[in-house]
Amino acid sequence: MPERIYMSSPDVTELEEQSIISAIRSGWIAPLGPDVDAFERELADRVGVAHGVALSSGTAALHLGLLALGVKPGDIVVTSTMTFAATTNAIVYTGAEPFFVDADPATGNMDPELLREALTALRDGGEHVAAIVPVDLLGKAVDYTAILAIADEFDVPVLADAAESLGATHAGRAAGGFGRASAVSFNGNKIMTTSGGGMLLTDDAGIAQHVRYLATQARQPVVHYEHTDVGYNYRMSNLLAALGRAQLSRLDTMIARRREMRELYKQLFGAVDGVEVFGAEGDEGDNVWLTSIVVDESRTGWAPAELSAALAADDIESRPLWKPMHKQPVFAHHRGVINGASERLFAQGLTLPSGSALTAPQRARVVDGITAFLGGR
Repeated sequence: MPERIYMSSPDVTELEEQSIISAIRSGWIAPLGPDVDAFERELADRVGVAHGVALSSGTAALHLGLLALGVKPGDIVVTSTMTFAATTNAIVYTGAEPFFVDADPATGNMDPELLREALTALRDGGEHVAAIVPVDLLGKAVDYTAILAIADEFDVPVLADAAESLGATHAGRAAGGFGRASAVSFNGNKIMTTSGGGMLLTDDAGIAQHVRYLATQARQPVVHYEHTDVGYNYRMSNLLAALGRAQLSRLDTMIARRREMRELYKQLFGAVDGVEVFGAEGDEGDNVWLTSIVVDESRTGWAPAELSAALAADDIESRPLWKPMHKQPVFAHHRGVINGASERLFAQGLTLPSGSALTAPQRARVVDGITAFLGGR
């Protein structure tokens, strides 16, 4: 049986191993230490913001970012419907109501005009919108030029969900540097990983201080344990921060490797009528975290599920694009401005192996598997 090929497995080298060993030998094992401090500084510098707060997950960064913006039960938070559940979960943790905005069909990211429509309707209905959480899908930053202008017009703060876009840019500025704050993720399948983990990035010292406070159980600065607020155990360990520092030093190399895979797919599907590489137009600033295709079955004569099944027979992982949040059973009762774009992308999209850790033989196996499938059609 051939070795399984994953869509985006962790890309770790001897550098990461030595970094963790060094952190262990330093004695800093707990969720404190010099690697945490250095990782926060280094990533904030990379993104171009003043502050970073290393946390246990990207979801934790979203949750605490919303709380730091003052989001509370009964508020409304407008967010992308085309995303992973963590975005919406973090909103629900605060007691606020998520309100979904559909996608630009070319990118899958929040459609700015639909955002304007949503904010107008909510304002006219006398409802309080506490925050906007746009999501950078698959490594492509949203149109922050338009989104932030609309947010300013309606006087609503933006918390950017940049979980998938670290290393990407928009208008020459790094993803993770937009809005009042941004959340990034270092989950095992992300562009860079700390095994698990995330970070809140911001220029606002007050937000950074409040998030750090909440993440360390909201402990007051006294000798005994004193608490005046409910806090969370959301800090990152020094060992994982050491791993993150090593990964950050290799980020550009890992992005380049993923771009090579994106280019292979462009060549492979370039002459296939009815198939497009999703978001490939204008992808120069993307981190190309994952590469997906969109299939028009009326022109190809085959559905994305058929290609997925053929790859699975050779133990090659693939999966549909995100199922929109407004179609998820747990969130289907929430409101939104929906135009059908995300539902079409879910029905027609397929995400393919994209990781920077893919070896030359693994890449060849993926290409051969797709070529054989297309040849049979």
